[in-house]
Amino acid sequence: MKEKKTSHLSKAMLFILLFGIVSLFSDMTHEGASSIRGAYLSLLGASAGMIGFISGFGELIGYSMRYVFGKITDKTKKYWPMTILGYLLDILAVPALALVGEHGWIMASILLVIQRMGKAIKKPAKDTIMSFAASQEGSGKSFGIQELLDQIGAFLGPVLLYLVMLFKTTGTVFEKYATCFAILAIPGFLTILLLFFTKHKFPNPEHFEPEPKEYIPFKMKKEFIFYIAGISLFAFGFIDYSVIIMHVSKTFGSLASGLAETTSLVNSGTLPLLYAGAMIIDAVAALVFGYLYDKKGTKILVLSTLISAPFAIFIFAFHSTSSLLFGIALWGIGMGAQESILKAAVTNMVPKTSRASGYGIFECSFGIFWFLGSWLLGVLYDVNIYAMIFVSVFAQLAAIPFYISSSKQTR
Repeated sequence: MKEKKTSHLSKAMLFILLFGIVSLFSDMTHEGASSIRGAYLSLLGASAGMIGFISGFGELIGYSMRYVFGKITDKTKKYWPMTILGYLLDILAVPALALVGEHGWIMASILLVIQRMGKAIKKPAKDTIMSFAASQEGSGKSFGIQELLDQIGAFLGPVLLYLVMLFKTTGTVFEKYATCFAILAIPGFLTILLLFFTKHKFPNPEHFEPEPKEYIPFKMKKEFIFYIAGISLFAFGFIDYSVIIMHVSKTFGSLASGLAETTSLVNSGTLPLLYAGAMIIDAVAALVFGYLYDKKGTKILVLSTLISAPFAIFIFAFHSTSSLLFGIALWGIGMGAQESILKAAVTNMVPKTSRASGYGIFECSFGIFWFLGSWLLGVLYDVNIYAMIFVSVFAQLAAIPFYISSSKQTR
């Protein structure tokens, strides 16, 4: 007897969309914070090198610990508890940034590391849950849809902060930033509320993907090793947005503290909008490259890397608004490919029973090289900005041969 069709959406796709909306509000919270994080740390007294170190160290914690939590998730199969715990730490750390003092860059740095630890706990479990549903709908398309919803949130977060800065006409720049972080508690609350709703509706998402007929142990096959090498080089060269926004706030020197005081397109009031624009481009790129990945495989990473790799040239080597906007657009394309294709590829390379471990290995390597790259590139910014640009572009392009090798091994 056929089951009566009650909806055009499959249960797997409904889950993907619901989880995507959770990610939308989550990204609205922490990406809103990211849009002013670098400028905030600089205001609190941190140097460019220290901002690079903090950003990189946060990513190191956030990624390297994913290997540990991925192993724990695979062993316990507690997908939802790990996801919920991680979300709570991730979300609560952001509005707490409003409570640091005017010279409290150390406390702000600690909170940022706690926030990244939250991501470390949740990500292997969250991506594994997503992969179960994605296996039924197309991994590239599914992660592309999730990234699209992610980046809608990542767009709305900075826009919300822009509006806060626009209408808060009194107080110091520090007080305006503190207010911005406090406001982000609202989307944070909605994240947690919707997360529990999604868990209630889909308590066992692992049932989306059929169990394998036989146990397949996870092995580091050549295709996976080449892939890890490629994404590690990409991570090493991809400059953290904290360094970018710190550069913008310094280069477009006499930034006004409010929009009414300047006619410049780029000023302190519009800084969040730069990030918002990058997130919209990220969203579109994720969806486009996700669909292309389902048709062409890992080689699509080659295309996205060729397009995005030169972003540092336009952001740091030139000093015009048009080159800055073009460079940030290229950066957004790189982020979109990173967030959709990279996760989708792991789904196809790693068996269901070990997938959280596969995600943990992938994200651990990514995070270590992101940390090393962020630290080096932040130091090079203070020493020789053109050396920083060269290292960034070269490292990303050096990933391409490994993507190609991985694609050949997959075939």
